[in-house]
Amino acid sequence: MVIKRDFIYTPKGKGRMLHIWLPDRYNETDERYPVMYFFDGHNLYFDEDATFGKSWGLKEFLEHWPKDIIVVGIECGHEGEERLSEYSPYRTKTGFLSKYEAMGDVTLKWIVNEIKPMIDSEYRTIPERECTGIAGSSMGGLMSVYAITMYNTVFSKAACVSSSIVFCRNQLLHDMNRNEMSPDTRVFLSWGTCEARGVLNPETEDTVSYTYKCNKAVENRIQKAGATAMLYCQVGGNHCEADWEKQVPIFMDFLWRE
Repeated sequence: MVIKRDFIYTPKGKGRMLHIWLPDRYNETDERYPVMYFFDGHNLYFDEDATFGKSWGLKEFLEHWPKDIIVVGIECGHEGEERLSEYSPYRTKTGFLSKYEAMGDVTLKWIVNEIKPMIDSEYRTIPERECTGIAGSSMGGLMSVYAITMYNTVFSKAACVSSSIVFCRNQLLHDMNRNEMSPDTRVFLSWGTCEARGVLNPETEDTVSYTYKCNKAVENRIQKAGATAMLYCQVGGNHCEADWEKQVPIFMDFLWRE
């Protein structure tokens, strides 16, 4: 079942809806569950809630997936460019991210210090990092890479789907070089060939685009730490929820069942 509840984004004093999935058996047992936090929570379960009218289909997936888990979808701000600011951990001197205030770390501190403690106190969770993951796409994917890098004592798993790391590659790799990552960390990194920058042929496996090289560099840092990464190129994949939905079974199994 999906529960919607408002929660204050304290950096701005504004409400941000939480879209919380509880396993179907939640009210029938005393069992405790692992938790996965998702950015853009309004896009997860229902097409009518999704920004572009298409969700990730996560509700249907979780109803049939053999592992029970709590999912906390965190909605972003929708006024003006709020989302891009709240999901930007870096502000570059030039280019796309130079236009927005970098509030990404503020947002993650809000998740770690306010949302997670509330979820752990009000729901039957397994709060340890081994049972805590984070996920997102596009700027939410970038935030997930950043979270697993800077808050590795909180999150042990991350699904970083079509991550906007091409805009801040150097800053991200710098942070990955100076922060420790536990060897039990698992990270899923993906991109679609139809969205890749500099791809030669979107109908074949991409190993040449700048998007590939950025994800490969992140994978290298993860492996250097002794952790586990999965690099996934979605042939024909676009930057959209319909294609990200197809990746859900792949990254959920990789992060939680392997």
